[in-house]
Amino acid sequence: TQVLRKSLHRGVVLSTGSFLVYEAHKLISGFAEVHASFKVEDVIEQADYLYGSGETEKLYRLLVQHKNSDDAELLWRLARSSRDLAQLGSTSAEEKKKLTYDSLEYAKKALEKNESNFAAHKWYGICLSDVGDYEGIKTKIGNAIIIKEHFQRAIELNPKDATTIHLIGIWCYSFAEMPWYQRKIAATLFATPPTSTFQEALRYFHMAEEADPNFYSKNLLFLGKTYLKLNNKKMALLWLSKAKEYPAQTEEDKQV
Repeated sequence: TQVLRKSLHRGVVLSTGSFLVYEAHKLISGFAEVHASFKVEDVIEQADYLYGSGETEKLYRLLVQHKNSDDAELLWRLARSSRDLAQLGSTSAEEKKKLTYDSLEYAKKALEKNESNFAAHKWYGICLSDVGDYEGIKTKIGNAIIIKEHFQRAIELNPKDATTIHLIGIWCYSFAEMPWYQRKIAATLFATPPTSTFQEALRYFHMAEEADPNFYSKNLLFLGKTYLKLNNKKMALLWLSKAKEYPAQTEEDKQV
């Protein structure tokens, strides 16, 4: 207030009334921008605390208030929380579908605001894949290359993000075990249909584990499943045992 008063006084002394209005507006705008930047940081800090605490519904209620934000960090977190809420067993089928499409829009907006944000690429790929569940196998396969490109871009921007490395492993696993009728669909969509192998999937799952050991129950599970596909029961048992013993904190951990 004291600074504002001095600025207003300077406007009166140096110029006309119009200059006074301009100075006041400029100073108030400056205060608003600083306040807004602190607010974004505060919201992100609170959001990360709620996410770490597993407070899915509280986190969504916090972030959805900022759905019109221009901040990519807020928007990708909103995409993630919308998806997490959609995954809850208590969410109705109708609400689940709405949240799934909403999450894609938030991730898309995050990318538009900051193309260099690795998490925006990661969550765009995840949310695009989720939407494919509603639009049929043809759309899902058609989006496959786009999804992988966003995951690869996320890794380029952050090579140590184990989750994204895991997701490329899931992509490879899915194409390695793709049934024949889906392969025929892929052949109609692409001149050279995307393919992969269980060996390639295994490499990514191990890379994810090296980046962040024991970070995710599902990565342990898929290491076991992939070794089973490769007929290595000894290694499969090792990783499936680790998945079984993983401390279950989320609904997904319990499913694993």
